[in-house]
Amino acid sequence: MFLAKIIGEVVSTIKHPALEGRKLLVIERLDTERRPLGDSLLAIDSVGAGVGEVVLVVDEGTSAALVTGLDDPPIRTLIVGVVDRIDVEA
Repeated sequence: MFLAKIIGEVVSTIKHPALEGRKLLVIERLDTERRPLGDSLLAIDSVGAGVGEVVLVVDEGTSAALVTGLDDPPIRTLIVGVVDRIDVEA
C-alpha cells in the first residue's frame, strides 16, 4: 500500500470487459511528506477520486480482486481511499 497523487485521467473506448465502467487514473507515488517520488502508473479508481487528490493505493492483484468483487481481474493497482490528513510521529 502506498500514497499517491492523481495527476491525470485516461480515456479508453476499447478495454477489457472487467474495466467497463471503471475510471482509469494516472497516479504519482508520494512519500509521507506528500513529495513526489518520480514514478507514475495507471490505477483503477474504486472510490470516486479525482485529479489533484491524494489517495491510498494497493498494488497487488489479490487485494484488487477482493475490493472489486471480481474473480481474477486484470487489475493490479487500485485506488482504495482518499487521504484527508497524514499524521506522522517523529
